[in-house]
Formats: sequence, structure tokens, C-alpha cells
Amino acid sequence: MERRNVPAAFIWNPFRELARIEQELNKVFSEIVPTTTAAEVAQAQVWAPRVDVYEKDNKIIIEAEIPGAKKEDIEVIIKDNAVVIKGEVKKEEEKKEGNFYKSERFYGVFERVIPLPAEVKPEEAKATFENGILKLEIPKATSEKEVKIEVK
Repeated sequence: MERRNVPAAFIWNPFRELARIEQELNKVFSEIVPTTTAAEVAQAQVWAPRVDVYEKDNKIIIEAEIPGAKKEDIEVIIKDNAVVIKGEVKKEEEKKEGNFYKSERFYGVFERVIPLPAEVKPEEAKATFENGILKLEIPKATSEKEVKIEVK
């Protein structure tokens, strides 16, 4: 029996055949079952504002970035020694004119729970919202470590 030099592309390879079948099946399934786009996946992700938390003048200060929000669409709750910031960024209008190629801005509901590093006085907290930044000032609760008791 004479052996000829046959290019590797013409030799039957079961693994190459399995890869080809997998590609064909993926093609069929992608036509039957629509997949989500990257934009849909990004929109479905949970969004939480970025925050800075620091102490100044015996107060806990929290600054949260909430671009595009209006102050009436933001809710702040202090409970269980944590701050909950939640709300919604509403889309102003649909862009109908021209060709729209990309949309990366966030619209929708958001929520963030921030544990506080110290006991606070929630009833004395103050909040302001300006230029997309929510600023909370929460006075720390002062507790005396040492109490002098008069002996009678």
C-alpha cells in the first residue's frame, strides 16, 4: 500500500467535525432564541450612586453622585445605623431625529445602602442637592465614656 502526502486539511479529524457541528448548532439556536444585546445587559444591571463618606466637625458627611436626578425624585432614610439613598433618574425625551448610535447614560431606579461608621443623631440630619451631588450632614451622637457620680 502506497502512502501519499495528503494535506492536513483533508485528513478527517473528529474534533474538527465536532467543532463544526457546535458552530452550526449555535447558529441555529441564536436564530431561534434571541440573545440580549450589551446595552440591554447594562440597563438591567443594578445601579448605585458613588459616594464619599468622611467625618468633619463631629459630623458624618456623605456625598453621593446622582447625575440627571431631580431632588424631588430622591429619597433618603436613616435607619439601623445606615443611610438608604434611593430614587429614579427619569429619561427626559426620546431621541427620534438622526441616526442614534450609542446610549450609555443611566436611566431608571437606583438604591444605595451606606453603613455609618459611628452612632448618629438622625433627627438632626440635613440634606442638600446641587449639580448632581447629594450632600448629607449627620451629627454624630456623643456619648460620655466617663460619668462622675456625686457621693452623698
